[in-house]
Amino acid sequence: MAITYNWSVSTTEYDTATGGITIIHWRCNGIDDTTGTTGSSYGTTSHQPDPDAAGFIPYADVTEADAIGWAQGQLDVAAVEQAVANRIDEQDNPTVSSGTPWAA
Repeated sequence: MAITYNWSVSTTEYDTATGGITIIHWRCNGIDDTTGTTGSSYGTTSHQPDPDAAGFIPYADVTEADAIGWAQGQLDVAAVEQAVANRIDEQDNPTVSSGTPWAA
């Protein structure tokens, strides 16, 4: 199973006084290149930006790539992507089902 992952940021929260992003709402989507089955994971990361630090990027200048990098810096990216892969695999190869055998 080959899966293509796409990370994105749906929104951020920021300190209006400093322009520093404090919360990033991220999503990791995956698609199985063979079956087309999709899965995703969503979460947030908290940040404490220091506007006096070298490399500080104010809100107006932050790119999605910056925000994804900051979020991924606080996550176990391999574990998130594995969780997405597991969701896809469970859809393609269910281990649990439901029904009423007497109604079949």
